[in-house]
Amino acid sequence: MNEDERLRKRADAHLRESAQLKLLVAEQCLDSIVAAARMIADCFRTGGKLLLCGNGGSAADCQHVAAEFVSRLSGDFPRPGLPAIALTTDTSFLTAHSNDYGFEEVFERQLLAIGREGDLLMGISTSGNSINVLRALEAARARGIGTIVLVGSGGRMAAVADVAIRVPSRSGQLVQESHLAIEHAVCDLAERYLFGEKGERLPSEAAPPRRAARRPPAA
Repeated sequence: MNEDERLRKRADAHLRESAQLKLLVAEQCLDSIVAAARMIADCFRTGGKLLLCGNGGSAADCQHVAAEFVSRLSGDFPRPGLPAIALTTDTSFLTAHSNDYGFEEVFERQLLAIGREGDLLMGISTSGNSINVLRALEAARARGIGTIVLVGSGGRMAAVADVAIRVPSRSGQLVQESHLAIEHAVCDLAERYLFGEKGERLPSEAAPPRRAARRPPAA
């Protein structure tokens, strides 16, 4: 077997393992996915906002989810923007606070500054043990802010969340690949809880009114 064939076989094995895990997610996680989507929709419906936190690739997921809600998941489903904020993007705050006080409270601090009762916090972690996410979850509970977590099969975060979506794997790569599919599903369902099956076209997206033809001046 030459080098290209060996690497091709390795890639094939990874993709098949990832696909098999997503099938397990479909079998085991649908109830928690639906519960999370309903919780997010209820939060938006009552004027709350979604806050998101995580580290590394999960931090990127937080930005991705926030973008899907504020913009839109699909171009063929019109709707208003929805208030979602990733607590992973303000590099000035993140570097200042972690340099001066430590990284363990960077999400907790932001949540205490801008989170209000009726908001919702989503924590994302492949290990389920991120200390800074755990601290934010505990602060959210104390403030009356609902919590959702996306985790793998291990860790402590699931036990402190209102809704836990637990991917049945301990492989960080595979868990993260499933998290992305789950995040899209949660956004899709939340949109439909709020706007039905066809969405809600905004006035700015409607066809502009036709102007009446100007009559030529009288001779």
